[in-house]
Amino acid sequence: MFSKTLNIFLPLLFLSGMIYAQEDSLKSEVPAAVCVMPLVFITAGSAISGSEFEKNIQTEFSDPGMEIDDFTSLSPAAGVFLLDWCGVQAKNSFFDRVKYMTIANLASQAVVQSLKYATDKLRPDGDDRLSFPSNHTNTAFTNAMIMWHEYRHTNAFAAYSGFVLAAGTGALRMLHDKHWTGDVLAGAGIGMLCANLIYRFRPLENWRPFRTDNRNISLLPLYNTDSFGFTLILGL
Repeated sequence: MFSKTLNIFLPLLFLSGMIYAQEDSLKSEVPAAVCVMPLVFITAGSAISGSEFEKNIQTEFSDPGMEIDDFTSLSPAAGVFLLDWCGVQAKNSFFDRVKYMTIANLASQAVVQSLKYATDKLRPDGDDRLSFPSNHTNTAFTNAMIMWHEYRHTNAFAAYSGFVLAAGTGALRMLHDKHWTGDVLAGAGIGMLCANLIYRFRPLENWRPFRTDNRNISLLPLYNTDSFGFTLILGL
């Protein structure tokens, strides 16, 4: 499993090395710890995946009965926009946040879904063989890192609150026997890494596929018993 994981991660790690090395095209204000932490999570998750150590950790968990991880995984994404509407100033405009969020999530999903089918790892509850890495955790940490980039200069509590929700999502996935510890660590690392790369890639700054002049914009939540999401209404 580790060799299959490495084959998919290598291009991503190579790309990240190229991006971080090109100082003339990048923002250099991001702390080193934020850049290193995703790689630590990915390495640790891949290293323990499928090991006896990982299985022993799983035996210590018991299901708390709270089926809220489908919602907590999306909470950081909602926070990227809701905090700004509540008066906390975001770094970028609405459409730039949509742009960064869309590209970061598409990139992280491409990696996660490729790994799920390549590694063929059985879930703790035996439901299927799409355990590694955790998609819920990946989604939560991708958008938590976006929250951090958007609000770290204006409100530290807001910036770090996404990581609390993301960590809770990962914990619940393990407690519900949906994922192993390695799945959660790798999913978190991939999400944070993809978000960091998108925010550090300067050519994306000036790419604005939508004009926002004189347009009314509304984002409305949608909820039913099976799904949760948002509807974007753009007045032309």
